[in-house]
Amino acid sequence: MKTLCQWLVMLAVLFGPLAVQAQLRPAVLDTPALDGIGSDRSAILGLARAGSRLVAVGARGVVLLSDDEGRHWRQARVPVSSSLTAVQFVDAEHGWAVGHLGVVLYSEDGGQTWSRQLDGQQLAQLALRAAQAEGSPQRVQEAERLVADGPDKPWLDLYFQDRQNGFVIGAYNLILRTRDGGRSWAPWMGHLDNPEGLHLYAMRAADGALFIAGERGLLLRSRDDGESFQALASPYAGSFFGLLAQGQQVLAFGLRGNAWRSLDQGEHWQALASPVQASLVAGLTANDGQALLLSQEGELLRVEGAQLVPAGRLPGGAFASLLQAADGRLIGGGLGGLQRYPNDPALAGAQSQ
Repeated sequence: MKTLCQWLVMLAVLFGPLAVQAQLRPAVLDTPALDGIGSDRSAILGLARAGSRLVAVGARGVVLLSDDEGRHWRQARVPVSSSLTAVQFVDAEHGWAVGHLGVVLYSEDGGQTWSRQLDGQQLAQLALRAAQAEGSPQRVQEAERLVADGPDKPWLDLYFQDRQNGFVIGAYNLILRTRDGGRSWAPWMGHLDNPEGLHLYAMRAADGALFIAGERGLLLRSRDDGESFQALASPYAGSFFGLLAQGQQVLAFGLRGNAWRSLDQGEHWQALASPVQASLVAGLTANDGQALLLSQEGELLRVEGAQLVPAGRLPGGAFASLLQAADGRLIGGGLGGLQRYPNDPALAGAQSQ
């Protein structure tokens, strides 16, 4: 059974190894995504809602849009062909997508068209200038290594509070902050209590705090609007791949079916009894308010108190993302592309037709 890290490596092999992409970065960063990619022919790594529109992002820069709750999809115009890993919209028009080679894309028309705000080459130069200004030899050395490596580091998630304020996070403790909608970015690595430079996989807001989950049980929290992130005492040594926030409850989930919850902003964590061994890779709050988690193998789990209860299984495999349509149907994205699943009473949050 593959971990998410192994799966990301597999994706790199299938859709262009990072080393190869780095060598070809001028073409990859300047070549628009190939037209004519259907919803069943591209790996989908991220899903989001932009008002009434659904937006999916994935391999080779593909962005797909649906205005009928996932029944039909059409391709958007994207200026790069590097793989995209995550997407978020703060309203019906304004959204960001992030991915390999340090790419950050921006849309102000509901995902119909995208512009590039940042790439890995610019990221490395930003980090170097910031480190030199800070005067830290260690930071300068890390930034010089970024420059020497080329734009081979992927972003893995993002969190935007509104049109102006947001973060992008990724491999090796990379994090940037914007306060002007992405027109400018500030390296934020020095604001994190992550001395080993562990990968950052997920970021969410919960009950007035910001949380980051990552590699080897890394859990970070900010109570000062992102100015500083302190490491929490982690209950688990394996990697957390996702976060789900519901009011005061924070769920961290990841490797080998492990999920933990906190009801006090991360001070204490409780293990959720889990019936699965596959890595948990996606989560959502269903239309009926219940929390759902999805394993890489398609096992759907409902959060009930301190346990995960089987709630069905989505056909397919190698999932990465999950979304629920307004009519209750679940939409899954992964190596097999996009699939819209029929309503099933066994699926939590499903509504009768």
